[in-house]
Amino acid sequence: MGDAVMGYAKMRDDKMLIIHPEKCNNCGDCETACIKTRASLTSLGLSCIRILKDIEDEEFFFPIACKQCENPPCMTTCPKEAIYRDDDLNWVLIDRQKCVGCGYCVTACPFGAMKLDKQKAKSYKCDLCKGDPECVKVCEPLAIEYLDVEMLKYPNMIHVAGKFARLTKP
Repeated sequence: MGDAVMGYAKMRDDKMLIIHPEKCNNCGDCETACIKTRASLTSLGLSCIRILKDIEDEEFFFPIACKQCENPPCMTTCPKEAIYRDDDLNWVLIDRQKCVGCGYCVTACPFGAMKLDKQKAKSYKCDLCKGDPECVKVCEPLAIEYLDVEMLKYPNMIHVAGKFARLTKP
């Protein structure tokens, strides 16, 4: 199927976060687990994963995390080249020493997965917990999985994309 599926980067270990929003129950355990693994983050508002809620459909929640894009807009907009693709893992990462907190990457991310810690003037995003995502471990309804990228199912993506579009309408 090639090195990319529908614009998502294929990891060299062939794994990525796969989101099943129809299974999410809005428990928030993924956000809490994310905060606990990052000593620098102190509130759920700073979690690298967040859950969008559909105001029209009270039973639909959408966990959002970095998609590790094949051609990440966040990386191309960074004026300090602080966002890079790791050569060994093929993950999109941030060199926080280079980051000046301008927020261009936050604006450029089409998924809303990039965040800006205004107190520290640094951008941040999911780094997949270095290959062992904590959010996956605590997600009892299996709404978040760390699976082979080939596990993405096109029909499910179409259904979820429609729901996501409703969530992001102004």
